[in-house]
Amino acid sequence: MARAGATRISASRRDRSPAGSSYDGGNERPSLEWLGIPDGAAELVLLCEDPDAPAGTFTHWVVTGIAPTSTGLDSAVAGRNDFGERGWGGPRPPVGDEPHRYFFRLYAVDRELGLGEDATGQDVRAAIEGHVLSTGTVLGRFGR
Repeated sequence: MARAGATRISASRRDRSPAGSSYDGGNERPSLEWLGIPDGAAELVLLCEDPDAPAGTFTHWVVTGIAPTSTGLDSAVAGRNDFGERGWGGPRPPVGDEPHRYFFRLYAVDRELGLGEDATGQDVRAAIEGHVLSTGTVLGRFGR
């Protein structure tokens, strides 16, 4: 689906503790920054997914409509996470599980997707198919 690119994404060092970003610990969205967006990008899209969730991959964050000139989430539309809510839904792995992995993936796509507030991770994956110019990934871990 995605072609290799030079897009880089990172979590800001200004973030509070990972527990503050957890669903039960404040649910504060992480600060992310990126660079290396390729020419021809019409939109950026962000997904945060936990592939270690008991019922299969769980989408914690869907963000669409990010301007390709942006280096943060200033001009974004928050979609619906798998908690059924709009916006960030922080980590909430079962107590006693090994720490789960949280993949933050930024996609630079060659067209505007036109997805709104109710867009889900599944909607995003379908819309970006064949339109990804570049990707960047950062991995976080959380357990309780």
